[in-house]
Amino acid sequence: MSKSLLEQLPGIVAAGKRQAAQILEQLDGRNRVSLQTRELVIPSEDRVGFNYWGNDGVDAADTPNRLIYGDNLLAMAALLAGDEDTQSLRGKIDLIYIDPPFDSKADYRTKVRLPGATISQKPTVLEQFAYSDTWAGGTASYLSMIVPRLVLMRELLSDRGSIFVHLDWHVGHYVKIVLDEIFGKENFINEVIWTYKFGARGKSAFGRKHDAIYFYGKTGQYFLNLDAVRVPHEPASLELNFRKIDDDGRRYREGRWSDGRVYRYYADEGRALDDVWSDLNSLHQADPERVDYATQKPAALLERIIKAASPEGGLVADFFVGSGTTAATAEAVGRRWIATDLGKPAAMITRKRLIDLDAKPFLYQAIGDYQVEQARSTLGRSFRVGDLAKVVLDLFDALPLPPEENVNGSLGRLPGTRTLVYADSPSRLTTISTLKRAQGYREVKMGGFDKVVVLGWNFSAGIGQDINDLNDPNLEVLVIPPDLLDRLKKKGAGKLASDVRFSSLQYLQAEVAARTTDGERESLAVSLWNYVLLSPDAINLDQANRAKLQDVMNSEPLALIEYWAVDPDYDGEVFRSVWQDYRGNTDNDGDELRVVTTAVLDLPRMDGPRTVCVRAVDVFGFESEVVISGVEVQA
Repeated sequence: MSKSLLEQLPGIVAAGKRQAAQILEQLDGRNRVSLQTRELVIPSEDRVGFNYWGNDGVDAADTPNRLIYGDNLLAMAALLAGDEDTQSLRGKIDLIYIDPPFDSKADYRTKVRLPGATISQKPTVLEQFAYSDTWAGGTASYLSMIVPRLVLMRELLSDRGSIFVHLDWHVGHYVKIVLDEIFGKENFINEVIWTYKFGARGKSAFGRKHDAIYFYGKTGQYFLNLDAVRVPHEPASLELNFRKIDDDGRRYREGRWSDGRVYRYYADEGRALDDVWSDLNSLHQADPERVDYATQKPAALLERIIKAASPEGGLVADFFVGSGTTAATAEAVGRRWIATDLGKPAAMITRKRLIDLDAKPFLYQAIGDYQVEQARSTLGRSFRVGDLAKVVLDLFDALPLPPEENVNGSLGRLPGTRTLVYADSPSRLTTISTLKRAQGYREVKMGGFDKVVVLGWNFSAGIGQDINDLNDPNLEVLVIPPDLLDRLKKKGAGKLASDVRFSSLQYLQAEVAARTTDGERESLAVSLWNYVLLSPDAINLDQANRAKLQDVMNSEPLALIEYWAVDPDYDGEVFRSVWQDYRGNTDNDGDELRVVTTAVLDLPRMDGPRTVCVRAVDVFGFESEVVISGVEVQA
């Protein structure tokens, strides 16, 4: 007879604590998790010269706002470890709010609207596996997911910090027990009931129209400013309790201190908030605040939590950020923020939302060695790159070269052909140097091959341009499926061979159309030419939606661009986007389904040539880059 969930719970909590302890032990080691900065987003034109690293009077130890794409467990490990640019955030965060998924039957498909077609995309394969892990064993596996993350969140909180965990009836009561164990029952402050008008109507049960938000302090010295979130009195209370009116027309009632002194309560000062919040509605479908994200919460809810539980200028974090409400609200009310999510749509929506707000510059980051961390999880902490290369070569139907001809076990050949296969390491980016190395192997290994295929995990953003510049018809570059390690963990290599697809890379074409000067200013015009999408087979679509996508790819490829940005002074390291456009931005044009294809930047005049970098993200979250060097002023 299987154990009940209550019987399993002690083991789940113990295992989650062990997992978190292992992560904490590795923070200072050579294998610590790192974050890779993909973009410094500068939404405001008056901050074009901004730089977090030394310019602008910003201390390197001061934490920049960050939007992080990737598994929040790895993101938190990186934040706890710190890096050369930012110190560890252990004990530095003032407030954490999380709204984790709590419905195993929820539909997390994304609707992608394109000219003439709407495509229904299932979660990316990475998201699918993470989500199936979360619910594979029902509530038990959900709790296994949440326990180590809550432990790391506690480590990130300051001694005056607090956490708000937003759940509903599916798992809330079980998570409450876990929170008591991790944060201490004595540090439980409130169960806030958020009840709303919109929602399900009951037929076989009373209508479920509330969520529970569990509020814990890290210690008994938590920060809370209830005066910042006072709410208006009900009309009936005004008539009953505030009958007096002063000379300024303000309603009030009188009270007495214990020493007999009289004081006044003014009605317009509002009342103290209690733990049932019925004045904040959920968002309905036509709400102007909506950003087309299924689980979006209203900004008013987050504003109340952030203002009450964090000091002005404090640091707020959300590790399941979804539609970006926490980051956007923190920005609006003068708090610093960190936001993470495993979903590409969530990361893209949040970035656009912050640009819409004209937010202060922020970093867009990703897990630096995601596949390495996954490999350690799948193959053991002592895994060797050669072991993984052999698995990849097997799945590509390549036979390994003899040991004396092989390099770290990374080279193979396709049987019956003169085609060499090179499986790159998950611990580094596949760059133009990698491609040239592969070309060299093609010429010298086993007397020479006719063709070489490079299989890569992580690519430099400009790899598409590099491939085009090499102009080598006997060089092919393919993407190793990003979910491969998760699938190996679940099925094993023997069951995967038939359904593993290695796809071609996406590719962007762009040019500088004009560069002219006028006194101390100059104008730079940058145009998009073309976009070639990653192989449609690699995108999680059914056959009908794949056909719709192919039509758009053939007829209007630039309609696939979701977001693009320009760095007019690219240094080859940090992409500083000082101009952005994205679908839905009607400031640049009135078309919600297309980006503008030419950017015109007004910049301070600069003598000498510019190096311009253009980055684009398509509607599925795939990134591309073009670097244009030696851009001179036109006569």
